[in-house]
Amino acid sequence: MRSDGRDPDFDLRDLAIRAMGERGLLAEFPEAVTEELTRLPAPVAEGAIDQRALPWCSIDNDDSRDLDQLTSSERLAGGAIRVRIAVADVAARVRAGSAIDLHAAHNTTSVYTPACIFPMLPERLSTNLTSLNPGVDRLATVAELDIDPRGDISASRIYRAQVHNHAKLAYDSVAAWLDGTAPAPAAVAKDPILQQQLHEQDEAAQCLRARRHQLGALDLETIEARAVMRDGRPVELRQQRKNRARQLIEDLMIAANGAAARFLAGRGWASIRRVVRTPERWDRIVDVAAGLGGHLPGAPDAAALERFLAERRRSDPLRFPDLCLTVVKLMGKGEYVVERPGEATGHFGLAVRDYAHSTAPNRRYPDLITQRLIQAALAGQPSPYPDEELERLAGHCTEQEDNADKVERRVRKSAAALMLRDRIGTRYDALVTGAADKGTWVRTLAPPVEGKVVRGPRGLQVGDQVRVELLGVDVEQGFIDFAVLR
Repeated sequence: MRSDGRDPDFDLRDLAIRAMGERGLLAEFPEAVTEELTRLPAPVAEGAIDQRALPWCSIDNDDSRDLDQLTSSERLAGGAIRVRIAVADVAARVRAGSAIDLHAAHNTTSVYTPACIFPMLPERLSTNLTSLNPGVDRLATVAELDIDPRGDISASRIYRAQVHNHAKLAYDSVAAWLDGTAPAPAAVAKDPILQQQLHEQDEAAQCLRARRHQLGALDLETIEARAVMRDGRPVELRQQRKNRARQLIEDLMIAANGAAARFLAGRGWASIRRVVRTPERWDRIVDVAAGLGGHLPGAPDAAALERFLAERRRSDPLRFPDLCLTVVKLMGKGEYVVERPGEATGHFGLAVRDYAHSTAPNRRYPDLITQRLIQAALAGQPSPYPDEELERLAGHCTEQEDNADKVERRVRKSAAALMLRDRIGTRYDALVTGAADKGTWVRTLAPPVEGKVVRGPRGLQVGDQVRVELLGVDVEQGFIDFAVLR
């Protein structure tokens, strides 16, 4: 059994900072960035359409402060819905080659850990000057999409605009209202136009989603436990579940990212795309399905995989998230690549061919690159990035995103171990999530944490439901040890 990690002075934030350094990520902004914040360039609104009067709103997490997107909509003749997605104009404030840009280009992403957030951009920018906060005028890049009842985008347009966030909304409360299980949030209840807008956007998102699922988009569900912190200590692991409002924003952002990719391709420009290739380990996915009584064709087929997953969701919802995690691992990681007009690797899981990350420039560097490309194209200027520079950046962004994921995972595991260290001897219901020669792993149902079986019966199989006892934790390493009782 590993040590129980009983160190009352354990500092989770210190662990996060060390993990950043070990992965080649910068935990602090250099002095040059701090100095540059005092002399930021004023944003240039020339050529931006004034759309501040439109009923823009944001939907995000309750505690989000870096607001990247706003949405508004209107119904067109014939049943189509025009949706506008406004993306914060970060390029107007962050000049290429500046100290702020160089720091962002190094990390390439914000890193979110339970202990603290390591933002890609200084907070004065990401939560203020380049955040689409309520009650202030901001510049944005807008993707305007006409979505028909079949879920097809019949027309799209991209331009710069001045916008104004009239209501900051949160996922959970909007979802509960849309589902009819709770009253409307206060800002929605008092504004009939906003109510109509949200219903229109929800309808458009559902049409987009249905169309993508017809084409084979995968409806995956994995366990995402978020540590609730109090006085620097994790006190609860709260599972974050999909809901109608999260899906609304997700579907509209997928559509906007596709529009960005097609816009640049239409100008004959190379761009950075986000791709998930056709799975090389498809044979293993076929074997997993066969072990559960399913059948998949020998050649990769996203639509067939989605039908199998939908059946498993209905027949075994308890084990479905673990099946999804297995499929995600076998599909392989997403990556950034440079594609030129006529090339399209596509995104296997989303069932889309054209996909360029463009909707979160406050926290992802590829999105800032895409925004700079779009704005140069709109202004009739040459591409600000030679193809070879895009190639270098795509590889670097993929590598740093992987490093950021590892930091986040490391700190999440240590946060779970820290929360459980005073619960040695507690018993839990659990599922076996891994069984191999190198060991057996289980996931407790509540709280949702994963650990290694170090004592108990052999011969357990993935999916077995068991009763376990917590034997010990190692907070530094993020290890959690269980004994299987039955």
